[in-house]
Amino acid sequence: MDLPSVEFSVEHPKEESHGDYSTNVAMILSKQVGKNPRELASKIVAEINKVQNLVFEKIEVAGAGFINFYLKNEFFLEQAKKATEVGYGSNDMGKGKLAIVEYSSPNIAKPFTIGHLRSTVIGDAVANLLAANGWEVKRDNHLGDWGTQFGKQIAAIKKWGDIRQIEAAENPVKELVALYVKFHEEAEKDPTLDDVAREWFVKLEKGDKEARDLWQKCIDWSWKEFSRIYEFLEIHHSEEFNHGRGLGESFFEDKMGEIIKLLETKDWYKEGKEGAKLVFFPHDKYSPAMILKKDGATLYHTRDLATDKYRLDQYHPDLIVNEVGAEQQLYFQQLYEIEKMLGWYSDGQRVHVMHGMYRFKEGKRSTRKGNVIWLDEVLSEAGKKAFEMMDLAKKHLNKSAAEQAVLGKKIGIGALKWNDLKGEARRDIVFDWEEILNMKGTSGPFVQYTCARASSILKKFKIELNHLIIEPLDNLVEQETSILRWIYRYPEVVSEAGEHYAPHLVATYIYELASRFNSFYQACRVEEHGEVNDLRYMLTQATANVLSSGLNLLGIQAPEEM
Repeated sequence: MDLPSVEFSVEHPKEESHGDYSTNVAMILSKQVGKNPRELASKIVAEINKVQNLVFEKIEVAGAGFINFYLKNEFFLEQAKKATEVGYGSNDMGKGKLAIVEYSSPNIAKPFTIGHLRSTVIGDAVANLLAANGWEVKRDNHLGDWGTQFGKQIAAIKKWGDIRQIEAAENPVKELVALYVKFHEEAEKDPTLDDVAREWFVKLEKGDKEARDLWQKCIDWSWKEFSRIYEFLEIHHSEEFNHGRGLGESFFEDKMGEIIKLLETKDWYKEGKEGAKLVFFPHDKYSPAMILKKDGATLYHTRDLATDKYRLDQYHPDLIVNEVGAEQQLYFQQLYEIEKMLGWYSDGQRVHVMHGMYRFKEGKRSTRKGNVIWLDEVLSEAGKKAFEMMDLAKKHLNKSAAEQAVLGKKIGIGALKWNDLKGEARRDIVFDWEEILNMKGTSGPFVQYTCARASSILKKFKIELNHLIIEPLDNLVEQETSILRWIYRYPEVVSEAGEHYAPHLVATYIYELASRFNSFYQACRVEEHGEVNDLRYMLTQATANVLSSGLNLLGIQAPEEM
């Protein structure tokens, strides 16, 4: 049509009566070519209709010049058949590319709190999404196992701790936290304790045997808790990164010197007013980033630059994702800009997936004050809530106590993960037990239950899909059409969620599919007059497959019975 190339959108209309896709292309073009948008839209539709189309039932102009496309039932049927197959929704857009996703990253000798849940769960889902989009994904856990706080921790252990008592504790980290809190309480009365802590950290940096032994014990004690939590949440990191523990900050201790030498060759790396060494960004794009303190001590930027240089040299990644709280936005903007100035990575290769914080009605939580909410307490409470819900259904479940425990765990974890993934990651969450562990409404257990309901129908009839005979799709009831017009969107959702690192798009999609299936279940019998309706059986199979796939992308198990 000899029209100029323009940016335009193709979207799903909010009202399905307006079609399956809608575009504003005529409205955008009309401004450039000086024509009436409805008239231009009509001409575009006329051109499209000249081509025999096996996909669209009709194309029409609506409103001020939107073009609405209605898909054929035959297309829906073809997609529904594909949706019954393993791997439906996945694609190979990232084929041949490598992504490193860094998430969770708790601090050694500090509590694994409810605050760490967000990075752990969201980061895992982002890694799953990238894998579903064809990327090779390596999962790293950048542990906070280095820094001046270990001087305080060692000083506290030496002054008030009992190593045998810590060793024997069910949760040694709670013992370490209690000592850490005591240190800060006592340091307020006796500031010389801070000098003692600094001395211990200097010993640690210089490789003093006693300091290193106590530091290593802190790491091993911490992993006693971390391993339990990761196992419960079914979270895994790549084995090549320290056997799944991740490469902590200490791993890069001997790699920072190379970074300092490199920076010293750059004219934008200068000494600040008080003697610290900083990166000054061209045109003051960001505030200066401190690399070395005035006493020569390293900081987070120093260690993260060493980390990303190591990743570059060892793996040549096409993408590195950091799943870290939104309050660190400026920090990562500075880090990524420095790496770009060094020529290591280009725009888009470094991504900060940021999550909002848990807010507390009682004010800010602090390890120093000891008023944190431990994650294992939340996990325990989630299990209790799940069993309370299951008590109502036990009479319908022919399961042993052990089987019920496994199912209760799936439901409890599902509720927790869903709560973190159902909305956009950037949003803050007010910590509320009822909201966190909600088992009703827009919840993970609702989607799990719907998946189990579909699976129970499939178990009852056990029909091979290649034996199904689907008649021409005439006289469909509303609930059948509703599922057909939703199932085909799943590959789009997986692609978009992966492109934008947005697990909530998957959660929103599968919740809507679950709602549609429940309406279908109430209105449409799969078996009528002793015969199975093949179309409805296939829709049930497609729904079960897509719900299970979507839940798995979110790191949530799909029980076959519930």
